[in-house]
Amino acid sequence: MSSASSPPPKSVTGSKPKRERRSGRELGRSGGMIALAVLVTLFAVLNLKEVKVDWLIGSGHAPLIVVIVISVLVGIVLAYMAERVNRKRREGAAPR
Repeated sequence: MSSASSPPPKSVTGSKPKRERRSGRELGRSGGMIALAVLVTLFAVLNLKEVKVDWLIGSGHAPLIVVIVISVLVGIVLAYMAERVNRKRREGAAPR
């Protein structure tokens, strides 16, 4: 007998497991999100100047890229929270 191990057994059908195909809507949404992320990134990187930021109490200076990134993050959080409220409202109105 040789010391080499035998190859792993082949599957009965000999084919790979089927992968679920994404719908056109899912692919479109993913593509749109990627395009939006690229545009926001390019916009932020091309705007490196220092800007004055006015707060409710005082003001300060910050790079424009920081202001843009913070604004995008706040927008994402607000959209997420609004969707959760909307989802809860829809679930509460559904007949049981």
